[in-house]
Amino acid sequence: MKKYLITGLLVWVPLGITIWVLNLTIGTMDQTLLLLPEHWHPDEVLGIHIPGLGIILTFAVVLLTGLLIRNVFGQRLWEYSEKAMLHVPFVGSIYKGVKQVSDTLLTGSGNSFRKVLLVHYPHPHAWSLAFQTNVPGEVSSRFDEEYVAVFIPTTPSPVNGFYFYVRKADTVELDMTVEVALRTIVSMGVAATPEAAQLRAIATAPNQD
Repeated sequence: MKKYLITGLLVWVPLGITIWVLNLTIGTMDQTLLLLPEHWHPDEVLGIHIPGLGIILTFAVVLLTGLLIRNVFGQRLWEYSEKAMLHVPFVGSIYKGVKQVSDTLLTGSGNSFRKVLLVHYPHPHAWSLAFQTNVPGEVSSRFDEEYVAVFIPTTPSPVNGFYFYVRKADTVELDMTVEVALRTIVSMGVAATPEAAQLRAIATAPNQD
């Protein structure tokens, strides 16, 4: 009986989680319909509620935004708007930080993450993938030896994580791109790559300490 129960769970657990995520995503995107005037709402026009129409609206808004920004006039307008936003106290600081991270995650052209490292986390006998970022001058001047700033993203959502400073001597620099590292983190290591083999070799190597 136990094996039948496990087999059933193997079918329903991933299916149930997938349905839950899709339902949450569709429900969240359907909230974009609230941006439309009430008499334009599909529920009012059609008389019935059709889940998922918000996805179409979200896709259309994102696509239209991309088309507008891609032309010269749109780029100039966005540059001026962005500069004005960056000068707003508190809002500008948040926006700048989020933009740097999103540039790195979505295009790989951002300068937020400089290198991919291995660091000891969450204890001295474990290794975690980390991204090297910038150490503020005021912070680096407080150390007697060289430290690096690292961001350790969580799995499977790399936009959350931990930021702290570690001794450079306690890190291992990897010949891995940010894109590959993010793919490894998001897939929880399931996405097999040559770099994954490198990680396994380092992790299983005898401790030199």
